[in-house]
Amino acid sequence: MTGEACNKIFVQSIEDYHKYDNINQTIENPHAERSFKSLLYQKNWIDTVQWHLEDIVRDPNIAPDEGMKIKRRIDRSNQERTDLVEQLDDVYLAQFRNVVPKDSARLNTESPAWVLDRMSILCLKIYHMHEQVERTDVNQDHMARCRAKLEILQEQQQDLTKSFDEMLEDIEQGSKYMKVYRQMKMYNDDTLNPILYGKES
Repeated sequence: MTGEACNKIFVQSIEDYHKYDNINQTIENPHAERSFKSLLYQKNWIDTVQWHLEDIVRDPNIAPDEGMKIKRRIDRSNQERTDLVEQLDDVYLAQFRNVVPKDSARLNTESPAWVLDRMSILCLKIYHMHEQVERTDVNQDHMARCRAKLEILQEQQQDLTKSFDEMLEDIEQGSKYMKVYRQMKMYNDDTLNPILYGKES
């Protein structure tokens, strides 16, 4: 899939979420189960829900207990997001498993799926910055600043999407090779986080 096709799925997820604008809304993934498109949609849905959780937890009037519940939910969401990225990278590893890199092939700084992660977040930034541009309760200076930011985000999206396509082409041709390092997050693991395993002793 091209980067632009991936962006369209991300945008579809964002728009579907905002039909409800509810962090507890159950995902209704329109794509075939376990398909690549389904993984992309699910990935962005997680990002979109987390975007709004991050807004909520910054409410200065939030009750401490509620804030802690949201923070723990964000932690779980981050783990789910990482797991999804690694599933997407598994697809790319399988896709390119028979490619023999050239002797001159170079390693990219990011795997394909972590670039998709950035693209998903960019789609969210663009959506919400566009909301700011269309607000009617702010002054012209605010709108102008947001319009300038929106233009930068859109340019960044074009550049990143193009770079993503070029990276996949380079890997397919053997000019680059992909390597995946699992994130091995420690804070959610009760065998690695000393606060968690300490409480068990």
